[in-house]
This record gives sequence, C-alpha cells and structure tokens, in this order.
Amino acid sequence: MSMDARQSAVARARRLLAHDPHAHADAAVVPSIAQTSLFTFDSFAEMADTFAGKRTRNVYSRTTNPTVSMFERKIAALEETEEAIGFPSGMAAISGTVLAFVKPRDRMVCVRHVYPDAYRFFETLLKKLEVSVDYVDGSDLAAVAAALPGAALLYLESPTSWTMQAHDVGALAALARRHGLLSVIDNSWATPVFQRPIALGVDLVIHSASKYIGGHSDTVAGVLAGRTELVAHVRRSVCPYIGAKLAPFEAWLLIRGLRTLPARILAHEESALELARRLTAHPAVTAVHHPALAGPLPPGLTGTTGLFSFEVDASIDIPALCDALEFFQLGVSWGGHESLAIPALIARAQAAGPNSALDFGVPERMIRLNIGLEGTEPLWADLHQGLARASH
Repeated sequence: MSMDARQSAVARARRLLAHDPHAHADAAVVPSIAQTSLFTFDSFAEMADTFAGKRTRNVYSRTTNPTVSMFERKIAALEETEEAIGFPSGMAAISGTVLAFVKPRDRMVCVRHVYPDAYRFFETLLKKLEVSVDYVDGSDLAAVAAALPGAALLYLESPTSWTMQAHDVGALAALARRHGLLSVIDNSWATPVFQRPIALGVDLVIHSASKYIGGHSDTVAGVLAGRTELVAHVRRSVCPYIGAKLAPFEAWLLIRGLRTLPARILAHEESALELARRLTAHPAVTAVHHPALAGPLPPGLTGTTGLFSFEVDASIDIPALCDALEFFQLGVSWGGHESLAIPALIARAQAAGPNSALDFGVPERMIRLNIGLEGTEPLWADLHQGLARASH
C-alpha cells in the first residue's frame, strides 16, 4: 500500500471528524441526545404544511431525529456523498436497501463469500419474492461481466468478511454502470477511512456500524450512504413501513465511536498485520487470508484493518484450540476493542440454518480473528500457546 495514500486517508478522516462547536448546544464538547419520540408544532398551519410536504422538519423519531441526523451527516461526509440513513442494524441496512431496489422475479449478482447473514437473507427471504442471486468471484472481472446482463443489482463486499478477498471496486462499479445496474457495497471491513467506494463509482455504501464505526461492542446499528435521490428512495419506500429506525441513543454512541475511529483503525491494522505474518510461518497453519499478504492492495483500498482468517491442518483440534485461547474470546461480530475468534465450523452451521443445505463457501478448517486493542505480543502468545495445546 502507498504510505502517502494511507497517511492522507487517515488525516482526511481526522479532519472530517474534528469537533464542530457549532453543532453542539451551549458549547458542549459532547453533543446532547434528542431522546424524544416526537416533535410538536407551534400552529395548525405549521403542522399542515409539514404533512403536505411544503416544509421539512422533525415530526417523529421513526423517520428523523436531530441526533440521528448528526450521525448521518458525518457518515455522508466520510463517504464523500450527499446523504445517509441510520438503521437499527447492519442487516436492516442490507435488507432495506435491497428490498427498495429489487422487485419480484428480478435477478441479482453478488460476489462470493459475503457476510453469512446477508447470504441467508438472499437465499431465504428473497427467494420468497422469486428474486434469484448469482454468486460470482469478484476478482474475475470477465465472469462478473458475463453475469451482469439482465440483472437488477450488483452486490459487493470488499474485502469479504471471511476470506478477505479484496476486489477492484472501481472496475466492478464501472461494469455495473456499463450494464445499467445499481451497485451496492458493504464497506464495513475497510471503513470510510481506508476505502471510499462512492469515489470509485459505486452507487450505495452500507456499513454494519456495530463494527469499527461504533468500535466499543456496545451498539448494534447500520447505515446506508449515497446520492440524495437513491437514499431518499430507500427512506421513502422502505423505512417508514418496516420500522427500521436508528434510535437517538445508539446514534449518540456511534458519534462517540467516530471520534476515535482513525486512531483505533491504525492500532487494529498494526497488530493484525504482524500477527498474520507470524501465523504464515507456523507449521500447522496452511493459509492466512489477509489482503496485505495477497499482493498489492487493489486501487482505492489504502489500508487494512483488524479482521483476517487463517486455516490449520489436521494436526490441530479446532474445538481444543478455541477452548485454549485466553485473550481471544469466542464470539461473533468484530471491530471492537476485544479480540475475538470464531471457527468456520460454527459459522457454516449458522449460515446454513436448521435442516438446510445452504453453504456460503468457507472452508471448514478456517478460523476468523478480530484483532482488538490488547497489543500484539500478548495476542501472539495466546495464539502460540493455543495452537501448541490443540496439536495432536
């Protein structure tokens, strides 16, 4: 990766997230929370004009709220786009966005190895609408181009959240435009610090804000960003009816998390890259999936974060390894201050669901790590002793 591009990306994020004294009441260094369900009117005329669409203002927090709007403005600025919508979860952002732009019997194209719950949504609820999904290797531009004609939407995730495949997002977005498709990307892994898909030509960007944006494992949230007309379509056609609103308190926690995002990302990146390099030298490790180890990063990806995976050979008892870890806790999600591990054996079962043959394509002997902020050396000592104790 280019050091200048990486430093520029971090500096830009810090500048955009700097304290804005004009946004906070009474010069408070921390913004207050508009913890209210509704907003009242001064007169009949004001209320009538608002409901008739002649003026815009807050009415009910299921639609808009000042604290939520502050968070949305910050995300839109970070993603270099016009608007954003907060959602109560990353999956609400994914499902709400897709449902706003596909109709029954449409076809989607999706890159392989996407977030397991997104895959489950595509393969279950969308099937009820007779929406079909073709899964294609996102690194194979020719295969993607061949799959696009006749599709309604191209769904991307880069890097992917299990195999960590980093794609040429700009090239994929250009293919979608050429075929008249809407392009949507899950940018949770890279964050707006290290990848800005709108600038690369993507139409809409989704984040699970529960991850790095929140950063403290105390908030479940999602966000969608893009051009005004696209975001307005989602806000108008889906959000009021499925109740997918971000609460003011969660928005306030996300604003808090954004303040430290650039600093946290650098710490996650440094530890994860060093641990990934050390794991490549371990005799029982057969593969390490980290974008920086796969060659030069693709255009537009200026840094890496703290999520990667590795595979072990048959000499390692995976349940024993999981139970031997001390710093690494066993848990889903990622992006928080604590280090986490989840074996693919468990994730595959979740992705499939009961009595189902669904398989999102991740090898059984893979383990995904979220590298937290405990420091490289204690985390390496934990991995090293865990692998030793699990060897047979």
